[in-house]
Amino acid sequence: MAETYTDTPLLTDAFDRALLLATDHHRRQLRKGTEIPYVSHLLSVAGLTLELGGSETEAIAALLHDAVEDGGGQPMLERIEREFGPDAARIVLANSDSDAEPKPPWGERKRAYIASIAHKQPDELRVSLADKLHNARALLLDYRTHGEALWSRFTSREGTYIRMYYRGLYDAFDARRDALGERAIPALEELGRTIDELDRLSDGAP
Repeated sequence: MAETYTDTPLLTDAFDRALLLATDHHRRQLRKGTEIPYVSHLLSVAGLTLELGGSETEAIAALLHDAVEDGGGQPMLERIEREFGPDAARIVLANSDSDAEPKPPWGERKRAYIASIAHKQPDELRVSLADKLHNARALLLDYRTHGEALWSRFTSREGTYIRMYYRGLYDAFDARRDALGERAIPALEELGRTIDELDRLSDGAP
């Protein structure tokens, strides 16, 4: 597809600085159970956020959405607000399931996250949907590669619980489809199809 150009940059040096901060903070992390740099997830979520109609601030928050809960804590949240503004910090906080150490139990955190979707602002919702869609895509791809062995990566040890979590996420997002905006609806529908396919494959596993 041919590129088009605008007279005004759509992404500023703030996005570049957020990318550097994200890569610096997460450069030693891998995606769970893989040899894939964790930064690949952050880049994908930022890209999806922009495709859903998100602003540069939302894309910045997407790059940094795990920085607070993955070791950055309150100092990282304050840095994000200082360097990228209160809206970026708010979106990051809304998409952090816990910055406590040790973290609360897996099920407690996930139930709280699902419940929080009902109260998220539209920009927070778009980043959240982009995050969960990319995670669901990765789960489906890994299941096709590794089968039921995939679930042994997770603390819960039960693929059924993880699939139930994603089903709960989809239902919560679906209830907020008006707030997500028209451009985000295809991504919401893709999330539903991805969960359906993961259920179909896993339920048919030996």
